[in-house]
Amino acid sequence: MKRLVVLALLLASMPALAAPAAPPAPAPLLLTSARVLDPAGDRLLDGRDVLIENGRITDVGPTGTLPAPAGTRKIDLAGLTLIPGLIEMHSHLLLHPYDETPWDDQVLKEPLELRTIRAVVAAKATLEAGFTTVRDLGTEGAGFADVALRDAITQRMIPGPRVLAATRAIVATGSYGPAGFDPRWDIPKGAQVVDGPVEMRKAVRQQIAAGADWIKVYADYRRRPGITTPTLTQEEMAAAVDEARSAGLLVAAHAYTEEGIRRAVLAGVKTIEHGTSVTDELLALMKQKGVALIPTLAATEAVSRYAGWKPGEPEPQRVKETREMFARALKSGVTLANGSDVGVFAHGKNARELELMVAYGMSPAQALRAATITAAAVLRKDQELGRIAPGYFADLVAVKGNPLADIAVIEQPAVVLKEGQIALDRR
Repeated sequence: MKRLVVLALLLASMPALAAPAAPPAPAPLLLTSARVLDPAGDRLLDGRDVLIENGRITDVGPTGTLPAPAGTRKIDLAGLTLIPGLIEMHSHLLLHPYDETPWDDQVLKEPLELRTIRAVVAAKATLEAGFTTVRDLGTEGAGFADVALRDAITQRMIPGPRVLAATRAIVATGSYGPAGFDPRWDIPKGAQVVDGPVEMRKAVRQQIAAGADWIKVYADYRRRPGITTPTLTQEEMAAAVDEARSAGLLVAAHAYTEEGIRRAVLAGVKTIEHGTSVTDELLALMKQKGVALIPTLAATEAVSRYAGWKPGEPEPQRVKETREMFARALKSGVTLANGSDVGVFAHGKNARELELMVAYGMSPAQALRAATITAAAVLRKDQELGRIAPGYFADLVAVKGNPLADIAVIEQPAVVLKEGQIALDRR
């Protein structure tokens, strides 16, 4: 007892251990002499400075008019155009192009560790391409690796875009791959399998508990070779939407067929991915209910190339259908947000989607809004992403040329910043 008293007195007399020092705040940053995209995304403002403090934009004004705090670092962007960091609404960081390795082999043969390491490389390439936020819609057999990737980026262990993770995605029995095996064998799937509303709720709860930011469901899929049909019922998808809503999350639905799209929209999903067979009636319904369409034009083009098609040749049927779908959607006034299904093709080539949006009928300004203001609104982050304005995250991309006249100039960013940190500088 006496020893315990002595030890307590000794401990009490020792100086308190100092708490770990907080990392110093980054020095303010002043980007000078740039052309800046106005907050509405309609025009460029010549000769502007942008002041950044603690990862956010604090002021924008004519060059030389902003009072900069002591110690401010300056970066001259004369001759460059500054746009908001771009948003990719449909990414698969755990996949790589199918002409490198078929999807089945990625799911069944590539070790999880290798896939995760490759995703780290993909995340860096994505950020350096000017895409500072991605919604990653399914790990395709890689479990919850997207959550680990997201958290490593958030903790600045590795470079990459801000990741909104959907984890495993959810499918119905018999309606996802890998497929075509002897039915005696239980082959691992690229998504989580459910049957019925009860199992759906359980899967959504499991994914939310594991760290999901979004929930993704497959409203239809190929159950027989070459034939895509609805899979999940409207009740199953409604259960997913209701359970996600309880946790403050939204649902994305992979949907190609007319009936698959209808069920998903009526169930209350926030986005339709692909949407090839969407009708004018369904587009009107989507517009009424505030459901956005993510067209994934670049993935369709890539898959067609893998099948032997070369741009300049007559378009294959799937490209024609996608082009026609996009024209209908554009005419309808439904919300169109940028999402390419990158991973089907090479990470870092995300800008191809915006080029195709323009080739298929959008103006460059509309396409740029689809990857900034519009995408941010669909993500419910329009108060912090998608604009160059005070209070917004300092996610910024400097390009050579005028993206409102030629969307292709975004392919080769000169400078990329994410939350005020320089990720790329090729000036």
